[in-house]
Amino acid sequence: MKFTPEKYAISDEKGKAFIDENEIWNYINNTTSTKEKVREVIAKSLAKNRLNLEETAILLNANEPELIEEIKQGARELKRIVYGNRIVLFAPLYIGNKCSNNCLYCGFRATNKDAIRQTLDDKQIMQEIEALEDNGQKRLILVYGEHTDYDADYIAHTVKLAYNVKKGNGEIRRVNINAAPLSLEGFKKVKQSGIGTYQIFQETYNKTAYQKYHTFGKKSDFDYRLTSLDTAQDAGLDDVGIGALFGLYDWRFEVLALVRHTNHLEACYNIGPHTISFPRIKDFSKCDINDSYFVNDADFARLIAILRLAVPYTGMILTARESAELRNEVIHFGVSQIDGGTKIELGSYSNSINEHQNLNKEQFKLSDNRSLNEVIDELLDNDMIPSFCTACYRLGRTGEHFMEFSVPGFIKNKCTPNAILTLVEYIIDYAPNHTKEKGWKVIAKNIENLSSDEMKVSVLEKIEKLKQGERDLYY
Repeated sequence: MKFTPEKYAISDEKGKAFIDENEIWNYINNTTSTKEKVREVIAKSLAKNRLNLEETAILLNANEPELIEEIKQGARELKRIVYGNRIVLFAPLYIGNKCSNNCLYCGFRATNKDAIRQTLDDKQIMQEIEALEDNGQKRLILVYGEHTDYDADYIAHTVKLAYNVKKGNGEIRRVNINAAPLSLEGFKKVKQSGIGTYQIFQETYNKTAYQKYHTFGKKSDFDYRLTSLDTAQDAGLDDVGIGALFGLYDWRFEVLALVRHTNHLEACYNIGPHTISFPRIKDFSKCDINDSYFVNDADFARLIAILRLAVPYTGMILTARESAELRNEVIHFGVSQIDGGTKIELGSYSNSINEHQNLNKEQFKLSDNRSLNEVIDELLDNDMIPSFCTACYRLGRTGEHFMEFSVPGFIKNKCTPNAILTLVEYIIDYAPNHTKEKGWKVIAKNIENLSSDEMKVSVLEKIEKLKQGERDLYY
């Protein structure tokens, strides 16, 4: 089955800026929301159809508490249908904080003279990864400041380094990237190193606000940033992630712009982004921006639910910027990936850098300081399956191929068994006894709920192989 998306932006051109601020504000200001319209839009999403801008605006303008709750319930049900009860886990690893840009909301910005600039050397990177593997991590996102030192050659080098670090049964099976835009040849080089998703966040899609926050550096070019993932697609890197930093501009505008970015990628490349991220502004070194656009918890939960309904098959990432309490709430509305045991100071996983040297090396402050195992414990308490699965990427189920599988529901039928198998690995290799007890109960329950007796038998056979010492079994 070939996936053919509904093309809402058929006039878009590759590599051309596509955000029309008047268009977005027109939808926000002139779209009416009634109970009937809201329910029709939710029904369309529950039928696993992506929403257009007008339909998304209907949800954005639904301000009655009753309708907001219906939107959340719709998002909860859609997530259950598409993703089941699994949550994919990962860890960010900060490689270096040198930066040539001046983003007023970021602790890495070039004018922050209090920041201590450092790049981990190969030995320190390996120590960090070994420490992460000791905790059971299998998926990383490598994070770099935007600086000429972190070019395509260097990124490719660190990716290969990460994949080669093995400790006990520990290994990294997927490396995602959050870094500056690259040239066509640069994206090709990084793709060849075996990366998963390449994330580039627009931060804010409002050009006037963007120019205010980005005062110099290559990142100050709004259109260049906006079309950078077009270059990645042209380079054959079809697994990309988009995002906005909520708190820089009106959150309703950013939600519609994220949907519009999805439109553009689908119109030009026949695939949407693999993931959408929606970090909120948090405290950071020398924070001095106006808080007029900061997003409160209620609106934040609401926008997550709206995004889930708008893009049913797109992964949604929620980071440890948010508190454990809020994360535990909103993962039910559509989030599919979270980080656990996160540390963002350079060298902090292995303490390869002295504690006093870590001062002023973080990009922002964390609100969720739970260990990976504490995150897993709470997911199990909520009857969710913590997953370290990397099968889709390694089997070539990315980009358009991912859509071919996921739209008919095949991915759910593979992802739940794969999530179970990665949880079994974690339980055997890393979990304390109280987590083992919870984990085996959740595993037994979810095996019982698998779609066929044949799959149940197959999963049980693979679990026995894992108990006998085999690793990395997947569908």
